Amino acid sequence: MIKVKIGENQYTPQELSAEILKKVKKNAESVLGGPVKKAVITVPAYFDDAQRQATRDAARFAGMEVARIINEPTAAAIAYGLDEKKEGYIAVYDLGGGTFDISILKLQEKYLR
Repeated sequence: MIKVKIGENQYTPQELSAEILKKVKKNAESVLGGPVKKAVITVPAYFDDAQRQATRDAARFAGMEVARIINEPTAAAIAYGLDEKKEGYIAVYDLGGGTFDISILKLQEKYLR
């Protein structure tokens, strides 16, 4: 199991992610004026099942239930309203995190795949 040493303590990646999610949750609750119990979390498209499960675990450690995990390219397409088209293909470029990724999404009957 991977652990990261910070000071005298060692943490798993899930524990570190949980700390970040706790901060995001706290900020959201402050802005929204109420509790945040569920979340939709985006992950890189290349995340495998183990990484997605680790993300779910981190959210649980932070006190949230994951309503859904969405690939970042799919989330970008939804944010721009591209899911409102009837059908076709959408290319989503992701230039973040030191990588250059492209995902081709197929839109069919208002479902992105």
